[in-house]
Amino acid sequence: MARSQPTDPPADLLAAVQGEVSWFCCGTAWGPCSSTGHGACGTCNSGSLQHAWPNTSDACLSITRPDSCGVSLSRRTCGFVHKTTNLCSGASVSTSIADCGPQTDLFCGERSCCGATCASNRLLDLTPAAYSRIASLSTGLRPAEISVP
Repeated sequence: MARSQPTDPPADLLAAVQGEVSWFCCGTAWGPCSSTGHGACGTCNSGSLQHAWPNTSDACLSITRPDSCGVSLSRRTCGFVHKTTNLCSGASVSTSIADCGPQTDLFCGERSCCGATCASNRLLDLTPAAYSRIASLSTGLRPAEISVP
């Protein structure tokens, strides 16, 4: 009798990770952003609830290198939805992957805090529309938890 393969996704696909979250501009003009390219997925827009993820492809991972900071992130491709929760306020937003980034290896050890709550290593870039749902754009960085909704 043939053995069946498990149908559940691997545990790491569902594991939450803590790190810094920032914001970036893409696509059509919105708020503080002028028009720019539409990102690696071709769908990114600053006014949409979207984000950039450092491991969308081998090419992306070779640029962003979160592993250089000791962070192992699952491969997640265009359209995958993450929930980002601001650890300072508890506010959260669900967004879909629309680009590759941030370049995590440039920010190894970078740390943002609110009181005693801190997170290190820039792991996710939200569009301004998404970031403004969880924090003021003027904060620039927030400690956050990134999970699957």
